[in-house]
Amino acid sequence: MASALETLCGQAFGAKKHHMLGVYLQRSWIVLLLFAAALTPTYIFMEDLLLLIGQSPELSRLAGQMSVWLIPQHFAMAMLLPLTRFLQSQLKNWVTAYTAGAALAVHVAVTYVLVHHLHFGIVGAIAAADMSWWLVVLGQFVYVVGGGCPLSWKGFSMEAFTDFWEFIKLSSASGVMLCLENWYYRLLVLLTGYLKNAEIAVDALSICQTINGWEMMIPFGFLAATGVRVANELGAGSGKGARFAIVVSITTSVVIGLVFWCLILYFNDQIALLFTSSRVVLAEVHNLSVLLAFTILLNSVQPVLSGVAVGSGWQALVAYVNIGTYYLIGVPLGMVLGWPLHFGVGGIWSGMIGGTAVQTLILAYLTVKCDWDEEAKVASMRMQKWAESK
Repeated sequence: MASALETLCGQAFGAKKHHMLGVYLQRSWIVLLLFAAALTPTYIFMEDLLLLIGQSPELSRLAGQMSVWLIPQHFAMAMLLPLTRFLQSQLKNWVTAYTAGAALAVHVAVTYVLVHHLHFGIVGAIAAADMSWWLVVLGQFVYVVGGGCPLSWKGFSMEAFTDFWEFIKLSSASGVMLCLENWYYRLLVLLTGYLKNAEIAVDALSICQTINGWEMMIPFGFLAATGVRVANELGAGSGKGARFAIVVSITTSVVIGLVFWCLILYFNDQIALLFTSSRVVLAEVHNLSVLLAFTILLNSVQPVLSGVAVGSGWQALVAYVNIGTYYLIGVPLGMVLGWPLHFGVGGIWSGMIGGTAVQTLILAYLTVKCDWDEEAKVASMRMQKWAESK
């Protein structure tokens, strides 16, 4: 939901309406903290929810214990994500990097003490993560309110309590859009668990998804950068600048994706050795490596196009596209290939890649056909409307 700030803060910064960034930040805090409070019961009653959907009692009990310890982190995210978007929209990425780096150093030390010396196990690891995330929040909060953003932070304002409905609509669309994307490949592991003799397939798939997750940090960086840059250019009234930023981002990300595509295909027999020595699992990872390579290549484009959508304020439209391509095409196709056609985990994954490919083509079409000069005018009208809402 904080991605709404990538649209609003990015366009306001480009339009030089700097004071509105602080108002949007506070408005986002209010909305996200309210939603975080509304979602807290799912953490408290996680054990009951897992039992309800048929998970084993032991797994449900352990997950229920851990989920309660995640509540502080849950509220930290409601504060941190708006702060991060607020800073990124002003090209202050170094602040987020330094605070995260400092918190990481503390996190490693505290985790070592709690887990290895005090023997608190997984609870100690979660508690250390809770503390680390709140340290990041504290660092960025102190920077913002302590004078690091004199143009965009003018102190706490009652304006933050106005025009909630429009803000909630954009925030909700942002949240739905990104959740549909993030949940999509989580379903891959869930569906694979229902295959016969699924243990090896799940192990191999988890390795592939871990490698994919590492590499995805690069496209996610391009997603954030593209969203901010497109929003800045549109806010400044430069459709040509937005178009140029999109071309540069997609080209650079695709080149990097091709490099990783080649590496995965070349080292398909060795990549899993980082995680396991089981020959059976290694063989299964080898079988899935082609799908992993093409997933990485496709993901070098798709997140960048999502960044374009965020920067342009198209979140609601893309949410509908995601529902259709991911859950009405990708998942059913994967299930057909996985079970009736007996392709197993490879079939499920292939079907879901198909859904991602269709989504990417639709977003690419929307981006190419967009009149960016007209989009800049829309952004200008949005800024004028929101700035006048008191």
